Amino acid sequence: MKRLQVNDASLENMLETLLKRSPNQYDEYQQKVTEILGQVRAKGDEALFAYTKQFDGADITKESIRVTEKEIEEAYSLVDDGLIDVMKKSLANIRDFHEKQMRKSWIDTRDDGVILGQRVTPLASAGVYVPGGKAAYPSSVLMNIIPAKVAGVERIVMTTPPGADGKVTPVTLVAAHLAGATEVYKVGGAQAVAALAYGTESIEKVAKICGPGNIFVALAKKSVYGHVSIDSIAGPSEILVLADETANPRYVAADLLSQAEHDELASAILVTTSEELADRVEGEIEGFLKQLSRADIIRRSLDQYGYLLVAPDMEHAVRAVNEIASEHLEILTKNPYDTMTRVKNAGAIFLGEYSSEPLGDYFAGPNHVLPTNGTAKFFSPLGVDDFIKKSSLISYSREALEEIHEDIIRFAKAEGLTAHANSIAVRFE
Repeated sequence: MKRLQVNDASLENMLETLLKRSPNQYDEYQQKVTEILGQVRAKGDEALFAYTKQFDGADITKESIRVTEKEIEEAYSLVDDGLIDVMKKSLANIRDFHEKQMRKSWIDTRDDGVILGQRVTPLASAGVYVPGGKAAYPSSVLMNIIPAKVAGVERIVMTTPPGADGKVTPVTLVAAHLAGATEVYKVGGAQAVAALAYGTESIEKVAKICGPGNIFVALAKKSVYGHVSIDSIAGPSEILVLADETANPRYVAADLLSQAEHDELASAILVTTSEELADRVEGEIEGFLKQLSRADIIRRSLDQYGYLLVAPDMEHAVRAVNEIASEHLEILTKNPYDTMTRVKNAGAIFLGEYSSEPLGDYFAGPNHVLPTNGTAKFFSPLGVDDFIKKSSLISYSREALEEIHEDIIRFAKAEGLTAHANSIAVRFE
């Protein structure tokens, strides 16, 4: 890990300096993504099946693309009952948390006959993309589907790439069933995003697409935005630990490594006011790397995007935290709650030494789909608000409109919009 001193000079453009990613050949990827989107839009199922054969080695047909009840039953028989019980507990926590985010419609009436309000309605449909291949992420299934379910979305469609045998990873399928997916389709990659955005003979289009994926999925979501809504363009995972001299270096090291193991582009940063703590954390990391199964990935991640930032005081430390605006922020200070009041930018904040980041990934209840790459400065975690829409309600009586109609006419004429002015004037001729 690289060690830097935090000062007024280094705080300038810290995000770009520390977290810049290696340049990706976006043009090369974008060209292929555009081709896939165009083929699926033009040819529908024919293109879906061809790309699934090409990329996943699976022979999918109109009859087999949708997961059946029998396949769901088989998936349950293949997943450990203990794990199913854990997923049910996690699901309950996630549902309870998101139910507290629910908004209500409201109407305000005045004595002069004016009625104003806001109507809140769920989206009609949502598509959830779930990565497949060798890895399985049932936690992401729960985190993406449950907020939509709580919001009242009636049609929740999940797509995920099948294995070469044409089957979906059992634990992914069980998670989807538990969470409440109404349809599950065996298709992945940019072609799945295209199907959700444009529709095919087998898959009806949705109103919004959410869920993580590789560079092809991310660029496809970006490309179809406007045809449908999307959640975000997620970058590599990030963790930042803000700690003072009271922090346990072993805990800090373990928590940094919990994100570094995702992939070599993941970022793990310690911001501390204690040079001694930084030294001890570095030692603990070396010890853990001798034990962990993904040590090679972790080392590459730490070499590229791992930092030990030593600040002269907590004021500079917090300024660094707000500048970086990390996806995950752990606060391990003498009084984490007091420190937290000065933090403005973070996707999720974990307070105290018994609130490590994996608690949020799997079980606590708040969503683990979080803003990355500094976007926590203006984006929020995935939640119920992502699956609702709001309509304004306006009703005026004649008396209420008459009192202010000349003001509206004057405003409209000032903008040169005489038809607007006339729409008001004709009611008082």
